[in-house]
Amino acid sequence: MRCAACGFENASGIKFCGECGAPLKLKCQGCGFENALGIKFCGECGAPLSEQAAPQPAAPPELAPAALGAAEAAERRQLTVMFCDLVGSTDLSQHLDAEDLRSVVRAYQEAASGVIDRYAGHIAQYLGDGLLVYFGYPQAHEDDAERAVRAGLEILAALRTLNDALEPKHGMRLAARVGTTPARW
Repeated sequence: MRCAACGFENASGIKFCGECGAPLKLKCQGCGFENALGIKFCGECGAPLSEQAAPQPAAPPELAPAALGAAEAAERRQLTVMFCDLVGSTDLSQHLDAEDLRSVVRAYQEAASGVIDRYAGHIAQYLGDGLLVYFGYPQAHEDDAERAVRAGLEILAALRTLNDALEPKHGMRLAARVGTTPARW
């Protein structure tokens, strides 16, 4: 039986692909009968199978343990996580109207993301006025922790430049907090 996920030709009578681990049969959600992949209706009860999700391999074929050596499949990497956010953003929201506040926060986030990009960081999430950033994901570098610290310092420097433009227009200056921590991934 040929696996629909990776194309591997499997022996008859088995339930999971020997190459990628994907199920070789589609279980009917109504009666539980195991149907061959590619059919539209359950061979036991006649329920439509097209609305059910097709089974996916446990891992993409190139990441399956058979494709990787055992050491590579179990590899762990060091990940440095950085979080930066504005200080006193609640006070800002009381002094600025919503459109101006959005403009100020967006300018801060764009300045920070430009720095993060230069240091090969990955913005995992925008959380209000904060940014959750990974260094070492999706691509690891030998100096990811140093990149995170340098990016944090450069974000603070970029904030000083941003404040020079914001102060005359809005009569205020921004401050930010930046923190990093190593994590195992």
